[in-house]
Amino acid sequence: MTQTFAPFACLPDASRGRLHPEIMSTFRSPFQRDRDRIIHASAFRRLKHKTQVFIEHEGDYYRTRLTHSIEVAQVARTISGVLGLNTDLAECIALAHDLGHTPFGHTGEDALSRLMQPYGGFDHNAQALRIVTRLERHYAGFDGLNLTWESLEGIAKHNGPVIGPYADEKHAGPLPYALDEVNGQWDLELDTHASAEAQVAAIADDVAYSHHDLHDGLRSGLFTEEDLMELPVTAPAFEEVDRLYPGLEKMRRRHEALRRVFGRMVEDVIHVAQNRLEAAQPKSVDEIRHMGTTIIRFSKPLYQELKAVRSFLFHRMYRAPSVVVMRAEVTAMLDDLFPLFLRQPELLPGEWRADIEAARDETHLARIVADYVAGMTDRFAIQEHKRLFP
Repeated sequence: MTQTFAPFACLPDASRGRLHPEIMSTFRSPFQRDRDRIIHASAFRRLKHKTQVFIEHEGDYYRTRLTHSIEVAQVARTISGVLGLNTDLAECIALAHDLGHTPFGHTGEDALSRLMQPYGGFDHNAQALRIVTRLERHYAGFDGLNLTWESLEGIAKHNGPVIGPYADEKHAGPLPYALDEVNGQWDLELDTHASAEAQVAAIADDVAYSHHDLHDGLRSGLFTEEDLMELPVTAPAFEEVDRLYPGLEKMRRRHEALRRVFGRMVEDVIHVAQNRLEAAQPKSVDEIRHMGTTIIRFSKPLYQELKAVRSFLFHRMYRAPSVVVMRAEVTAMLDDLFPLFLRQPELLPGEWRADIEAARDETHLARIVADYVAGMTDRFAIQEHKRLFP
C-alpha cells in the first residue's frame, strides 16, 4: 500500500541526496535504502552485545542496545504513520540513533568522554555520525554508508538544534569533533530543528526506554510492583488491570499494566502532535525545521508524571548498589584499556594499521583509539581486559 504523506513530511523524491551521488534504486526509496544499509552495518550488529542498563551477559531477558533500537523503530513507525510522516525515514533514524554507543552503556560513554577530554571529548550522537560517514568501510566508492542528507540531519539533531539560539544549554562549548567534521563536509544546518520524522525518533526513544526500563527493573528485582503503585503513571495502569482481571497471575499482570503505560505514552504523543500541527499548519518540512520549537512532544501533565518515573528509575535502578559496583568495574576496565592502546597502538588489530600510520599527532591517534574502544562490545572489552591485564 502506498503511503500518503502530509505536506510537512520528508518526501523521498525531494531528498537533498547523498554526498557521493549514486544511481537511484528501482525498487527502494532513498530512505528505505538508508535503513537497509544501517541494518546491514557492522556497528548495528555489534549493538546486540552492548549494554542498555544491565551488562549484556547478566541475563538473557534484559534489553540490549540492539533490542532497544528495534523497539524505538517500532514506536517511531507507529507514530509517524498516524501523522502522515515518512515512516521509512523515522525508522532509519531510530535504528541509527545508538550506533555510536560505547560498551557498557552510558557508564562507558562517561569514561571515554573523560579520557578523551584532552583530545576533543566524546559524544555518542557524534560518534554515530562518524560511523555512518567514515568508519563503516564496505563500499567500493566511499567510506561510511553514504546516507541521505535527511538521515544524517536526523542523527545529528534529533534531540534538537546543536548550535544557535534554540540549542539546549548542554551543547554549550565547541562542537564534538566528529560532528564538526561531518558538518564541515556537508552543512547539516545545526542551528535549526530536525524534521518531524527525526523528532518522532527522539520521542520514540523516550517512550521505549521509559517502558522497558520499568520491565527490566522489575525482572531484576531492584524494585517491585508495589513500588510502582506509588508512581503517577504506573499506579493507574495496575489499578485498571486489577479491576478488569482480579487475581491475574503475576507476570501477566505486570505485562498488562506496563503495556497500558506504553500505550498511554504513544497516544499522548500522537494527540499532542495532531493538535500542534493543526494549530501551526506547516506547509513543508522546512517550516517544521524553522518553527523554533519541537512539534513532537509529550503533554505537560504526562511529561511531569514521567519525570517522577525517571527520578524513581535513576535512584532505584541506574544507581542501585549492584549497578554502581558494576559501573566502577567497567570504568576501571576502560581506564586501563584506553591509555594502553594510546601508548601501544600496535596492539590494535591489523585492519587499523593504516589509520594509525596516517595519524598526524597524538590527538589524531587518540581519536582512532577512541573509535576502536567505542566499537567494542561488552563481552569483547571484558575479554581484552582479561587478556591484556591478566
